[in-house]
Amino acid sequence: MEFLYPYFLISLLFLPLLWIVGTKNGDDLRRRFTPELYNKMVAKGGGLGRRVRLGVLLVSAAFGIVALSRPVIERGEIKVERQTVDLVVAFDISRSMFADDVYPNRFELAKRKFFDLLEDLNDARVGVIGFSSRAFLVAPLTRDFASVKYLVEHMGLDFVSLRGTDMFTPLEVTENLLHQSDKKAVLIFTDGGDKKEFSKEIAYARAHGIKVFIYAIGTEKGGVMKSDGGIVRDSVGNIVITRLNPAVKVLAEETGGVYMRYSLSSGDMKQLAEAIRSRLKATKTKESLLKDREELFYYPLMVAIALFLAAYASLPKRDAKRAAGEMK
Repeated sequence: MEFLYPYFLISLLFLPLLWIVGTKNGDDLRRRFTPELYNKMVAKGGGLGRRVRLGVLLVSAAFGIVALSRPVIERGEIKVERQTVDLVVAFDISRSMFADDVYPNRFELAKRKFFDLLEDLNDARVGVIGFSSRAFLVAPLTRDFASVKYLVEHMGLDFVSLRGTDMFTPLEVTENLLHQSDKKAVLIFTDGGDKKEFSKEIAYARAHGIKVFIYAIGTEKGGVMKSDGGIVRDSVGNIVITRLNPAVKVLAEETGGVYMRYSLSSGDMKQLAEAIRSRLKATKTKESLLKDREELFYYPLMVAIALFLAAYASLPKRDAKRAAGEMK
C-alpha cells in the first residue's frame, strides 16, 4: 500500500499534543473551582466521559488524515493506445463573411458549426487560424477545446483589417503547424472568395500532402455585406452583393478532401467529422501509460465519519428539572 499524498500524515504528530492540551484544561478547571461550582459548570448526563469523547474525536481526526493521504494499492501500468487526428480549422474573416444571406451571418454560422464539430472530434488536436488576404494564428494545436471555444467565440469584426480572400494563406499556415505530421488536413469555413481558379493552391496542397476540407457558407442569391459603418457600398454608391463561389469546390476534390455546402441541420457536422476521420485513418497511433490503482481512502473516511458522529451523539445533556431548579 502507498500514499499519494504522504505529507498529510505529518499532521498525526499534532494529535498527541491536542490530547495533552485538552485533558490539561479539564484538570485546571477542577483545581480552580470548588466541587459544587464545578459540578454546576460541567454538564451532566448520559454519554461518554469527557476524556473518552476527546479520544474518540482525535481518533476520528487520525482516520480523516489517513483518508486525505489517499492510500492506494498499485496494480501496475496499463498501455492505452489512442488514434489522434491533427486538424487545422481556418475561418475566412473577410468582409464578405459578414453577409446576411444566412442567419445571423455567414461568420457567426461558421462559429456555431465549428462548436458542433468539436463535439464529434473529441479524439483530435485542433488548431485555429483566421485569414483574409493574410492569416494569423488564433489557437495552436490543442485538445483544450474549452479554450479554443472561448477564443473563437470572441473573434469578430475587430479582427477584420484586410480585404479579400486568399485561399493560399491557410495552406501555408497548415504546413507550418503540421510539418511533422504524416497526415495533414485543413478545414476551411468560407464563402469561396472571388477567385475562379485554384491551380496554385491545389499544386501546393498536393506537394505537401494537405487534404483540404471546405465548408461553404453562402447562397447563390447572395447577401449584403455589413460593417461597423453600415452597409458596404462600391465606389459609385451601389450596395455590394456577395455570393457563394462554387468554384472553390475543386480545391477540396482535387486534394482528397470533402466539399460540403452549409446546412441548418445539426447532423452535418457529424458527417463531416466522420469524413475527416476516414481520410486521415492512417494517422499514427500514440501510446500512453496509465497507472492501475485501487483507491482505499473511503475506508478510513467512513471510520472517521462514524467516530465523529458517535462523539457528537454522546454529548451530555443537562437534566431539564435540575436546570429549572437552578434557575429558581
